[in-house]
Amino acid sequence: MKRVRAKKSLGQHFLTDLSIAERIAETLSAYRGVPVLEVGPGMGVLTQFLMDERHDLTVVELDRESVAYLEATFPDLRSGIIAADFLHLDLRQVFGERKFCVIGNYPYNISSQIFFKVLDYKEQVMCCSGMLQREVAQRITAAPGSKTYGILSVLLQAWYDAEYLFTVDENVFNPPPKVKSGVIRLTRNSVSNLGCDERLFKTVVKTAFGQRRKTLRNSLSSLITPGAPVLGSDLFRQRPEQLSVSEFVNLTNIVANNSPNPQNK
Repeated sequence: MKRVRAKKSLGQHFLTDLSIAERIAETLSAYRGVPVLEVGPGMGVLTQFLMDERHDLTVVELDRESVAYLEATFPDLRSGIIAADFLHLDLRQVFGERKFCVIGNYPYNISSQIFFKVLDYKEQVMCCSGMLQREVAQRITAAPGSKTYGILSVLLQAWYDAEYLFTVDENVFNPPPKVKSGVIRLTRNSVSNLGCDERLFKTVVKTAFGQRRKTLRNSLSSLITPGAPVLGSDLFRQRPEQLSVSEFVNLTNIVANNSPNPQNK
């Protein structure tokens, strides 16, 4: 069967280096026997190694041409191919209440959205690994104080241990992207309760980084009762990239206790 044509609208850049695909598959070597969902398999360069590892594999692919290629190339996988948009897929219909892993050579244009969706299933996703644009990979795994530390860093690292594994050059793709790629792994940590209101936690993090050049006193002023003494504390003199996840949890509880909005209390 002829090769699939890469579609710019879907952010497709097909990996051609099999050794890199094998290394990505090995990021889940500790999870044999756990169901695995591959996002955007394309022509199956990663899929073949996941099958070799005998993972309980399901793949989700939006591109109809790629689906036809996968069905013809991997007949043993036919019942495990879902022709759908991952971002609109109800993963509980796929896995029920079972725990599972997510992996992929993720489309660059929706990689952040993919990880936000993983957060929606954080009680089930034990590990999420794969390749994405290096800039986003660095952002997800950044530590406090880094220029790349931001919303994705805090929200994901609240629930996962994040590792940046290795960088992939542009010349091993067809067509080559204009940027380098990075491979990361997120492993679910032991946190079951943040110790604050999760909805408000997200609001505080997103509001703080929405004006990351400002101090928290200025960026979070809309969430705090005007004139509240806490605004004069050292914490509110800092900028968001200086705070660890635990400090954002503490900040969320302070906001909850000093909020003009009854829903935050």
